[in-house]
Amino acid sequence: MPEPKTQPVTPEVTLVRATPSPLATVASAARLCYAEDVQSAVRPRDEEDDAKMVRRIVEMGHLSTVEHVSMTFLLTGVSRAMTHQLVRHRLASYSQRSQRYVCEEGFSYIMPPQVKGKTVQKEDGTTVDAADYFAETMEILADRYGRLLDALGRSGESRNQDARYLLPNACETAILVTMNARELWHFFGERLCLRAQWEIRGVARKMFELAKDYCPVLFENVGPKCIMQKGCPEGSKSCGYYEKVKG
Repeated sequence: MPEPKTQPVTPEVTLVRATPSPLATVASAARLCYAEDVQSAVRPRDEEDDAKMVRRIVEMGHLSTVEHVSMTFLLTGVSRAMTHQLVRHRLASYSQRSQRYVCEEGFSYIMPPQVKGKTVQKEDGTTVDAADYFAETMEILADRYGRLLDALGRSGESRNQDARYLLPNACETAILVTMNARELWHFFGERLCLRAQWEIRGVARKMFELAKDYCPVLFENVGPKCIMQKGCPEGSKSCGYYEKVKG
């Protein structure tokens, strides 16, 4: 059996596809709602006119038109722990690398940055570096995963689907995510919040930067939910950020 070669990785986010001419698409949808002449509503307009229309309908709260724009992101170097949170955003489409069809021997993993600089007390009373302890645990799991693959016959999906029960939430995965712009607003509102878990907040930040670069007008007033709602809905659990930046 080959030696496990586990290693920590960091997230990468790529915008792989998006609705062409997003401003024109949303503006056309908005004009159509009020148009007697359908063809005039969808004909090309000046980009500045489209931007004014989009800002107007956003301010009015007519947000169904925003749903005509969608974006598809490839996330790699992320953990199963993170994607379990991500897929709770239900108005989206997901395709994730399978641990049944893909063997994860020598898997990469995500190490929480909070473990760095900490120590762990072992059973014998000695202390070790927490990051080293974490990495050693990943090596142990990778070794046992490989041995279980051997025991299950090392052939195809039937062995993978049972051996994967040993894989940790830290195991690296890849997932393709498609959301429309309105759902992206909701996603960013929830996951850019300082109370969001660190990994998904970091991924959301990368997605937000790509979305804003692609269509600045659609995402110019988007951010943590306290900013968009002009107040924190978390009550006593508030991080206090909004109180510092309001006004």
